[in-house]
Amino acid sequence: MKTALRNFYVLPCCLLLLNLCNQLASYKARVIDDAFLRTAAVMGMVLFGGTLVGSVAEPVISSLVGSLHHGSRARWGELGEIFFLLVLGLIVFWLYYRVDAHGVGSILPAEWRNQRH
Repeated sequence: MKTALRNFYVLPCCLLLLNLCNQLASYKARVIDDAFLRTAAVMGMVLFGGTLVGSVAEPVISSLVGSLHHGSRARWGELGEIFFLLVLGLIVFWLYYRVDAHGVGSILPAEWRNQRH
């Protein structure tokens, strides 16, 4: 059950979050006017970010999500696990809703948003 839950719910949620990171990289690269340079910048950000996430952030995120998941299940049993999964799904849904309805800049702090030309 635990492996199936990880493979069919938690892992897809993480992939959706990774896709949001790629959209953020593309959004930030729009300030570059030259198409070739913009493409290289997006590829560089995704490659560098993927390496950084894979080697540094992923172990931290995995252990944090794992401890929250284990903690909620240990404290409140199966109800805690269901609550954890619902909150994870709602956060991912809310982020995608914001990006789809209002654009990528809507999930960034105001200082990080691209300036309008």
